[in-house]
Amino acid sequence: MEDKEKTFIIWLGRIASVIAILMYVTYIAQIQKNLSGVKGTPIQPFVAGVNCTLWSIYAFFKRDRDWFVFWANFPGIFFSFATFATSF
Repeated sequence: MEDKEKTFIIWLGRIASVIAILMYVTYIAQIQKNLSGVKGTPIQPFVAGVNCTLWSIYAFFKRDRDWFVFWANFPGIFFSFATFATSF
């Protein structure tokens, strides 16, 4: 892999990781609404939590760990399941 291509992939991974983390941080607003009594649907955050868990396990246990995938999905585990738990 050329240096230019490698640099592009590294920056793409960083940007994608930040965007993915921001996506799960947006669950904070739904958690606050859930806690104040305005309940959301629990299915989507539950499925997102399972998805993030599987991707984090995959990235961590892969021979060459994929830290971009791991860190992009790891916060989603907590935010998704917190949203799920507060939606009842």
